[in-house]
Amino acid sequence: MSQYGVFSDDFYVNMNLSTEMELPQGRESVLHYFEQIRRRFPKMQNFYSREKSEFVLEEEKEAGAYRWVSIEKKRVNSGVVNPESYEAAIQQHREVLELVPFELSISPLDCESLSLMFGFDFAFRGNHNELLTEAIGVSPGLEPLMTAPNTKLLSAEPSLQFALDQDCRTQCRVSFETRTTAYQVRTGDFGEEQLSVYLTVRRYDSLDANESYADEILRLSAFGRDLVDDYLVPNVLRPLQQAISLR
Repeated sequence: MSQYGVFSDDFYVNMNLSTEMELPQGRESVLHYFEQIRRRFPKMQNFYSREKSEFVLEEEKEAGAYRWVSIEKKRVNSGVVNPESYEAAIQQHREVLELVPFELSISPLDCESLSLMFGFDFAFRGNHNELLTEAIGVSPGLEPLMTAPNTKLLSAEPSLQFALDQDCRTQCRVSFETRTTAYQVRTGDFGEEQLSVYLTVRRYDSLDANESYADEILRLSAFGRDLVDDYLVPNVLRPLQQAISLR
């Protein structure tokens, strides 16, 4: 398990390349692409189609740690769940991006966006929204609403988005997904669901002539790792761990 795996029950790193034009959908192109992936990662053996234009290749999931890749109509995806190291996850994404210009004819001009997402899942039986506000707080301007008579918190999923460069082509978004329902709050019957924390670093627009997808994911990875290490771990992940341990 990677160094980030100690902060949550499950940790994953996903890469998404969204294109302006549709990707090749022919049988030969799709199968040849996934064969090239399997040569690099031989444990990826499970190939299937989710829908008409979405194809997936993945490892067995029983161990709780696995790799997967997929292609959609206008998107290439790659993910590693509970990787042995952060570097191993980034290496997979880099190898995928080295292949796509040749196997799927994705030109540097064809980039709508390239993103790298860090995901952290916390298993918790209880009101996710109350837990989240306890761990990271709420905006001072909204906090008095929490004390209004007869209130029960039903949703608290803050998000923050900001630019990482002067022209706003590189951006970061921090968001949360709580899975507590109004029914659960009303009845007090909570299942053990996953509360998710996401940090996504994304680059928009076409690549320049001297740029490549494989090198660009390394640049995004450096941004993301610094933001996770310096801000997300001390201010979000550890407080969530502590709040859960005290329940």
